[in-house]
Amino acid sequence: MRLTVIGCGHLGATHAACMAELGHDVLGVDIDQDKVELLNTGRAWFSEPGLDEMLTRHTHHGRLRFTTSFAEAAGFATVHFLGVGTPSLSDNDGYDLSQVFGSMAALAPHLTGPALVIGKSTVPPGTTGRLASELDKTASGTIEVAWNPEFLREGHAVADTLRPDRIVAGVPSPAAEETVREIYRPLTEAGVPLIVTDAVTAELVKGAANAFLATKVSFINAMADICDTTGADVATLADALGMDSRIGRPFLTAGLGYGGGCLPKDLRGLRAFAATAGTRGTGTTSLLTAVDDINSARRQRVVDLATSLLGELPGKRIALWGAAFKPGTDDVRDSPGLDVADRLSRLGAEVVVYDPEATGNALVAFPHLGYADSAAAAAHQADAVLVVTAWPEFAAIDPAATTAAVRDRLLIDACQGVDPVRWRAEGWTVAAPFPTQDHHSERTRLTPDAPTSHQG
Repeated sequence: MRLTVIGCGHLGATHAACMAELGHDVLGVDIDQDKVELLNTGRAWFSEPGLDEMLTRHTHHGRLRFTTSFAEAAGFATVHFLGVGTPSLSDNDGYDLSQVFGSMAALAPHLTGPALVIGKSTVPPGTTGRLASELDKTASGTIEVAWNPEFLREGHAVADTLRPDRIVAGVPSPAAEETVREIYRPLTEAGVPLIVTDAVTAELVKGAANAFLATKVSFINAMADICDTTGADVATLADALGMDSRIGRPFLTAGLGYGGGCLPKDLRGLRAFAATAGTRGTGTTSLLTAVDDINSARRQRVVDLATSLLGELPGKRIALWGAAFKPGTDDVRDSPGLDVADRLSRLGAEVVVYDPEATGNALVAFPHLGYADSAAAAAHQADAVLVVTAWPEFAAIDPAATTAAVRDRLLIDACQGVDPVRWRAEGWTVAAPFPTQDHHSERTRLTPDAPTSHQG
């Protein structure tokens, strides 16, 4: 089948490559000429394991290419995926849908026959209907709009597209349903469930899923505060809760909380929609606000911990290990660790950042911080090492080797990223914004698959 993908950011570029992998002929469309040229060489401008190899393979064989021309897209296919960004509004309350409506306004004048637009972006309920009405006014052909939300985790986006837990499609007609089924037939024949529903339900699924995951993260961090008061071990508590099949272990890792471009935005977007949809009396907005507030408070908790241990921050040097909002990506959007670094810097500390993938993006977002090209270089003459992203590289670092670099052997683990037993054995003081007992290695052995990274 011939398909286009409108918008070639993290979602769109990955989706385009994966649709080519499924056997479709795909044309990606983006208004950024530089990104289009780079994608046509088989490379993405962001880090996503396995994506460049797939882009290279399919652009080389001619099954996948990219353009800036909406006219070319309209002539290429009658099925158009929509994968543009829907960032938060400036007040962080609700979605900015300008790219959704703007990209369709650019495509619509070129649509002269029947076509199907399949939205993948995260949007509030009712967007599909609004978009269909706008397309009816501007396109000369009959345009149907379906919604097929994505559920990608950065760092796992290729696998999540080709081996998803489920496919959800909100369709307006039997014909649209059949088209969606044909597109995803290789996946459904491999056993992936396909849930066919109305557009409003499909739109709501994504926001609800991310709000629930955010709630799990904030819940375990709330429990961490109770553990701090009572002396209980939050990591063992999380393991015990996670063994309950109704709860599950993922997203129950206490630490800095969630960040990135999805969970914060989608939680707040759902809250904004709930507030305008007349659900105030149900407590929905209060619940989602509490989740957000708990998450935000985790960052200040780490700042307060560092201040209590280091005293006055002017003149103090802090090595920050991590910048990406989670391991496995170079994305620094709403990075909890960089937010902490920024706060410490504004209090007078010299903060030097190292991340295996995201240092460059961090430099653009926070140019006033210091940067190093290795963990050891960041730790040079540091008064404290602060671990904020649970990269495997940091867990493997030899504490003895780091000892020679620092001024003081103080490590603050904000994300359960290292084994405190190993570090304390080398004379380090290890602190965390959550209470744990010193049996990290035993706990890891009991739960080898317990993830520490968050979706989005």
